[in-house]
Amino acid sequence: MIAPRHQTDSLPPRDTSQVGIMRRIAAARLRYWGLQTLTDDVMLIVSELLTNALLHSGTTKIGLKLTVEEDFLHIAVSDGVPSRIAPGPAYEKAESGRGLTLVAALAQGHGGTFGISDGGATAWCTLALPPQEAS
Repeated sequence: MIAPRHQTDSLPPRDTSQVGIMRRIAAARLRYWGLQTLTDDVMLIVSELLTNALLHSGTTKIGLKLTVEEDFLHIAVSDGVPSRIAPGPAYEKAESGRGLTLVAALAQGHGGTFGISDGGATAWCTLALPPQEAS
């Protein structure tokens, strides 16, 4: 559960710590599946998608789902709030605004894709499994 807040409110420390908890859960899931070679990039993707949802949705519930299907790792973060989100240009001196572009680049670099669905309520990406780990 995330504390209710307005867009202009700062994030409570309890909420920001949830991103770290979800990262650890994702890392444990990767170890369980034997996909440790993807850990660094998945941790970055999970951080970016969760933080984006936390900062911009205003919701009190954010979900993370990781699945392995058809030789791809699927990562999805849902906040249940339809919105217009998309990777956009980041200005040189901006402190934010690069997250979704980074996620899209990492997905593409791993032979996967990035997308937004459910009217903007879910951001997701796929990463192709490394050849020795693909089923």
